[in-house]
Formats: sequence, structure tokens, C-alpha cells
Amino acid sequence: MDVSLSKLPWYGQLGAFVLVCGAAAWAFWNYYAQSYNAELEQRRHHLASIQEDVRKGLAAAKTLPQIEAEVAEKERQLQALNNQLPEQKDVADTLRRMQGLATQSNLTILRFTPAPQKQQATYQEVPYRISAEGTYHNLGTFFDRVSKFPRIINISDITIHARSQLDADATVTAECTATTFVLADAGRGGGPGKAPAAR
Repeated sequence: MDVSLSKLPWYGQLGAFVLVCGAAAWAFWNYYAQSYNAELEQRRHHLASIQEDVRKGLAAAKTLPQIEAEVAEKERQLQALNNQLPEQKDVADTLRRMQGLATQSNLTILRFTPAPQKQQATYQEVPYRISAEGTYHNLGTFFDRVSKFPRIINISDITIHARSQLDADATVTAECTATTFVLADAGRGGGPGKAPAAR
């Protein structure tokens, strides 16, 4: 059967034209536009993800000076802690410097006697029993100098006695325990512990 659109009335021709256009639009949507829209949506999500990463990066860049300042402060605190807690090899030097503080205070150290050490979680207590003679003023000056010493040294168990033979430069004898602290060896696997407080 030979059908010619030109033989159809105008409304038939219009309907045929609308039908052809609809079929073309349907084919375009199903075979091209949908896949293109899906790819476009995927790229939009990817772009949004990149923009979020850029935003986070810019925010992190703004806080970088603050983070660097905090790291520098932590390093300063760590250095100060290392200065207060010597390594084991520095204990002898600390005792020599304490002898120097006693000499500066006109206090005579009669003897240093090592006492049993105590191992804590992250540090070790290294006590010495000290016997000295001088005046009350000399003793007070010595304790004051020790309190300002850069290493942590605790003075405890103080006993003071008047000398039987008085001397202008030595009116009392005193005994005390001077305890310094050293960092625990890394190989011992010490966990977190309470740091010693200076007295």
C-alpha cells in the first residue's frame, strides 16, 4: 500500500510530523541524553569533591602558622624537661655542681652517701644522703640555691643539730636527702607516669 503524506489532510500531516518528532526525541533521550546526563552528574560530584578538598587545604594552610608555633612550643617544653631530668651519665656532674653550690654558700659538705634508687614508670629517683656543717644562714642559702638549680633536686628528711664545739663559721651540722631524677631508659618500655615535682 502506497501512502503519501502529501495526500493526507493538513492535520494528518501535522500528526505524522509530531509522531516522528516524538520518536526521534525518545530515541535521543534513551540512547544519548541519559548516558550523557549520568556522566555529567558524575563529573559534577567529582568537581564538588575536588572543591571540598581545596577548601580543606586552604583552611589547613591558614592554621599552619599556628600549628608550627604549637610544635615549636612543645619542642621548647621538651628541651626544658630534658634540662631538668638528666641522663644517668649526668648525675655525677649534678653532684659536683651541688658541691659547688655548697662552697658558694660557705657550707662544708662532709660526705655524699648514695641511697637506694627507685625506678618509676618514666623516670628513676637517684637519692643521696648529704652531711654538711656551717651556719643556719649558710644552710638556708644552700637550700635556696638548690631550689633555683636547673635540674630537679628535691631536698627532704632534713635534720639539724647544734655543734658541741661552736665555731663562728660552723654552728650546726645538718643531714638531708637530695634526690635528683633521671629519665628511664627507652629500652625499659616505661609507660606514662607522673613527673616529679621540684621542692
